[in-house]
Amino acid sequence: MWAIMGILAGSAIILWIEVPRLLKTKMIRELWVFSALLLLGTALSAARSMRVQLSNPLDWIAAVYKPVSDILFSLLK
Repeated sequence: MWAIMGILAGSAIILWIEVPRLLKTKMIRELWVFSALLLLGTALSAARSMRVQLSNPLDWIAAVYKPVSDILFSLLK
């Protein structure tokens, strides 16, 4: 519980520092990207602090490229 509160507090501090500057310079697209990435990072950090088993992105990449590599290796034999 304390870890999640710390993560949310850290995210709030980052928002407090960055958002006014982005709004002042009218960087709306950058604000959207920043908000999406901060939300994703906060959610993943909170899930990790609750010991939720998260999949490794390399497993997904390997699953996508495994058939291609099998075909290439069979052609090169």
